[in-house]
Parts: sequence; structure tokens; C-alpha cells
Amino acid sequence: MSTPRIRALIIEDNQDITANLYAFLEPLGYELDCAHTGTAGLESARRGCFDVIMLDIMLPGLDGLSVCRALRREYAVATPILMLTARDTVADRVAGLDDGADDYLVKPFSMKELDARLRALVRRAAGMQTQAFLQWGDLTLDPAAHTACRAGLPLKLGPTAFTILATLLRAAPRIVSRAELEHAVWGDTPPESGALRTHIHELRQKLDKPFSRPLLKTVPHVGYGLDASAAAENDVPS
Repeated sequence: MSTPRIRALIIEDNQDITANLYAFLEPLGYELDCAHTGTAGLESARRGCFDVIMLDIMLPGLDGLSVCRALRREYAVATPILMLTARDTVADRVAGLDDGADDYLVKPFSMKELDARLRALVRRAAGMQTQAFLQWGDLTLDPAAHTACRAGLPLKLGPTAFTILATLLRAAPRIVSRAELEHAVWGDTPPESGALRTHIHELRQKLDKPFSRPLLKTVPHVGYGLDASAAAENDVPS
């Protein structure tokens, strides 16, 4: 049985460390991307589609703690974050965890331990996504039962539309890129370019057409999301 590929973002300004991470993790099946400043890392993390993020604290421009804080509080990015840093005091570790990091590894570290921690974070996040009951305003979705309702009315969704809606719910209020949605539905082998648009249309017909306020919104050239203002009020069928 093959191990699923882990898509990981490295936010690290030390080129030697980055090269070592690539040399060790890529042969293990990791799909890696990197950024060398805090600002570039924040942009990649909030717009990309990753299973886990490795984040250095001492970065040029925007430091790692600020990046982590912004991802959690401003952009509601839930991707697991592993802090990589030379700071090893209890206060430093607490600061990172308080700002939203999921784990902490002090430099120099064992590459084997890094791999084990990354895989554990990805497994934990996958388990939470599988089990969690999701809600956004009057919209509810039960992944285990494969059911969705809005304002108490069942939504009859096909498997692909259901997966898209679950992905949007888990990310809300963040806008989800087209690439992230395609990966959630089809993995590394998405179909032709019009397929996602067709399923978005199906979802919009079931999710929004019977109601007075639409939930599903399109941000041109960015992606799709769930409207926060519509979620704040209960809706009724029109």
C-alpha cells in the first residue's frame, strides 16, 4: 500500500537548511515548496494547498511568530504548523504554541524525527477533518453520515459537490483556491479545466438557489468561499 504524498511548505531563510530538507524529504515522497522571507511565506501559506508547514522563527522582514499569528487569526488557515528554530527556552516554545503552532522542533534536529513529527501532524489533521461536524450559519454538514442541510432542509448533493462543500466549510471564512479544491476532489490528477466549474454550478443550484441569500461566493482569479454575512443570519427558502 503506497503512502500518500505530503505537500509541505518550508519557510526558512537559511539556504543550506532548505537544501538539506529537500535532500532528505523529497526521496521520502514529500512534495515541497519553499519561501525565504516571512512575507513570501505568509503569501504562499495562505494561497497554497499544503498538508503541513515548516516555519522558522528568525526570518527577514516578517518573523515566524507574526506569520503564524496572521495565518491563524487573520486568514483562518488551519494547516498544521511545525516551528523550526534555534530558540530553545520554555518561554520561546510557549510563545510559538500560543501564536498557533502545532509543534516545535529545536535546531539542530534529527531529520528522522522531523519526518515523524510531520507525518504525525498530517495524520492528526486528517483525523480531525474526517470526524468533525461542520457548521456555517444555517448550513450543517456531517462528513461521517455524508449529509448536509441548510435551514433544516436536506441538500441532495453528488459526491463531488459534497466534497467541495466540505472543503469550503473547513476553510471558511478563507477563500479556497481552484488548485486546492481540485486537489481535494481529484488528488494529483485533476480532469480537464471545465470540470470544477461544472461541479461548482451544481453546488450553487442546490446550496443557494432555493434561498434568499447566497452562501457560495466566487472571487475572480482567486477561488471560492462561503459568505460570512450570509452565515450570520438564518435564511429561509424563497
